[in-house]
Amino acid sequence: MLLDDASAEFHEFFERHYAELARLAHLLTGETDAADDLAADALIALWQRWDRLRAADHPLAYARGVVANMARARIRSAVRERRRVLLFWSRVPERTDGPDTAAVLDVRTALARLPFRKRACVVLRHAFDLSEKDTAAALGVSVGTVKSQTSKGMAELERALGARAVGELATGRRNR
Repeated sequence: MLLDDASAEFHEFFERHYAELARLAHLLTGETDAADDLAADALIALWQRWDRLRAADHPLAYARGVVANMARARIRSAVRERRRVLLFWSRVPERTDGPDTAAVLDVRTALARLPFRKRACVVLRHAFDLSEKDTAAALGVSVGTVKSQTSKGMAELERALGARAVGELATGRRNR
């Protein structure tokens, strides 16, 4: 394969400076895998501007700047991600007593006996606290269908589990 002058010059630049740029990225980020990626991404950015850069006095200085900026962006992104994770995990969990395993199994068994649409309506409305409108959108049905299927499903659960258990099931999540 014959290379034109610009391609040959870039290839020579790449061969001569890739390892140095990867080391720079590694020292800036502390991540070995990221270092190779950052060096490669920087060289791609340089290649896209190579016609202008090849005439510059110090293309290596520009390349180092590109690596440094990409490393800074990666570090900032990682810091933001860590903050989001810390915010998520630092929330105080709701205090709950241990579940009544027998009751949970009874509810699961009773739910499994419901036809799918009734079960989906009951679960989305009462376990996930979705509105009738949101439940309808999630299931692709009308709000009226959600109302009737939820009512019929709760009636079937009441027959299977008793009125008190269904009342606790329906209101327990919302009262916390």
